[in-house]
Amino acid sequence: MRTLFFLLALANVAFFAFAWSGGGAEASGEAQIIAQQLYPEKIRLLASEQVSALTRKPEQAKAAACLEWGAFAGSDAERAQQALQPLELGAKLTLRKQEDAAGFWVYIPPLANRQLATQKAGELKRLGVDEYFVVPDDPKWRNAISLGVFKTEEAAKAHLDALRVKGVKSATVGPRDPQPGKTYFQVREPSPSLATRLNELKQGFAGTEVRECAPDEKKG
Repeated sequence: MRTLFFLLALANVAFFAFAWSGGGAEASGEAQIIAQQLYPEKIRLLASEQVSALTRKPEQAKAAACLEWGAFAGSDAERAQQALQPLELGAKLTLRKQEDAAGFWVYIPPLANRQLATQKAGELKRLGVDEYFVVPDDPKWRNAISLGVFKTEEAAKAHLDALRVKGVKSATVGPRDPQPGKTYFQVREPSPSLATRLNELKQGFAGTEVRECAPDEKKG
């Protein structure tokens, strides 16, 4: 009888040892995992707008509705028009004319040749000056660089002071005689490849820029 009691006691000890070290721990671990997975107070239902935001694809940058290339005067306008002909733009291409009235202008005096004018235009660009125009054909002002035309001398001098702040040292102010108008080429609904092509073409025309048309010009 004593032997049977001893064996039963030993069996109970062995069972509790197994439950503590193996089987019981596994059951306890599964319970903990389940408990950790269930947080009903943290569950939030998303609104339809939030679901759409999660699945919406990033929007691509919108292409410009109208690009303008210019400004050109004299023979440069003709050369630019010839350069555009292989692109076969058809009705997408329009011209914009801008007449220069007499007044005062801020300018860099004529440089010795076109190459020096192109180099100076590059310097202006690096200084953050975007508005400039290399005079192409005028016998008196050929290869001068116009930095703006103004109705009054005071306005011209104020613009010169702003350019001085940017580091432009060779510019000056003087009276401006009426000049032949400038030509701008506008392209409606250009594709990305066409925009790239226009920027390539402008490299051969110092002082010209490709940019978006003015808001009132985009409607035409």
